[in-house]
Amino acid sequence: QGLNPMSTKYLIVIEKTPNNLSAFSPDLPGCVATGATQQEVEERMRDAIRMHLDGMREDGIAVPEPSSVAEYIDA
Repeated sequence: QGLNPMSTKYLIVIEKTPNNLSAFSPDLPGCVATGATQQEVEERMRDAIRMHLDGMREDGIAVPEPSSVAEYIDA
């Protein structure tokens, strides 16, 4: 499976929950996924983003450009 040269990278945030891991993308409200491991939640989120974007295109909704960034800071 090769890399898609037209792919766009969206930030995802992965959070631990009592039972699994949960992920969301700040740039794509409502697009979420869960998984038992980080690898699983990343794979599921990748699929969820693709389906979310396909649905937006089918509905004639403009696909947002990625704009979120993440950084760790000392506190």
